[in-house]
Amino acid sequence: MFDHTGIVVSDLTRARAFYDAVGKPLGLVTADNGDQAFVFGKSKEQPIPYLWVGTLRPSYWAEGSRAGLNQMHIAFIASSTAAVDAFHAAGIAAGGTDHGAPGPREGAIGYYGAFLLDPDGNNIEACYRDNLAYLHES
Repeated sequence: MFDHTGIVVSDLTRARAFYDAVGKPLGLVTADNGDQAFVFGKSKEQPIPYLWVGTLRPSYWAEGSRAGLNQMHIAFIASSTAAVDAFHAAGIAAGGTDHGAPGPREGAIGYYGAFLLDPDGNNIEACYRDNLAYLHES
């Protein structure tokens, strides 16, 4: 799990629609973070970990950072293989691009994942690890 990470996007409205769609099957939501950014995570009550998504380049990022440069990979925990499937379908419907259909992954025991490229080309994954079932308990 992570505390936070962030990506720069070219169109905040388009990105928000994408992350709203893929977040629903994973139990994740978006929340405003100013007029040029939003955060993506569990809830207001559980704000960490989160993904910061915005159109501006934070001052602490490397010079030249922009949407789609230095492609980011982020994997989110899914509660089941069905949630992975729903994540993938919702992402495609919301403008994402298939980057690896839902299914088991070679060399990873009990691992089921799906990959999407968001509208700016960032690599977004949802995965279920059957061998780590304790992560999915409420």
